[in-house]
Amino acid sequence: MYHGLMTQTMSNQIKHQETIDYFLKIVWQTVANRYNQVVTEFGITQSIGYLLINIDEKEGTTVSQVAALLGLKSTSLSRMLAQLEKSGLIYRESNEGDKRSVKIYLTPLGKEKRHQARVIGKKFNNYLNDHISENDREYLIKMLKKVNQLTLNFKPDE
Repeated sequence: MYHGLMTQTMSNQIKHQETIDYFLKIVWQTVANRYNQVVTEFGITQSIGYLLINIDEKEGTTVSQVAALLGLKSTSLSRMLAQLEKSGLIYRESNEGDKRSVKIYLTPLGKEKRHQARVIGKKFNNYLNDHISENDREYLIKMLKKVNQLTLNFKPDE
């Protein structure tokens, strides 16, 4: 009887290699690593490219907006921004409306690197679109949105 319960319990367990979160992590790591391999020749990384793409060219972007976008803690973001500033990709200014708020702006070099990141991103997405049917792509996006919403709603105690 005990052995039967044990076998049943083990068969109900999900192997971690078959879970949704496992595949999300593996796919994202593969995408980020591939981007990094490609953009290294431009002297940037996937996360730097993503940051540059999301800085408003005219209005700048606040540090808090960048933190939310990248999901970084302020200490990690501060180091990253200091490095980008040192590399001549961005500059920071106090927000005129709120002196406590700092905005990030792109330098001409930052704009150039952003353009390169956009080109690579567009090529990658075109490649995916060429190899994934429109129906599959729409379904994948629908499911990813659903997983995102379910994740936001998840409460481990329920």
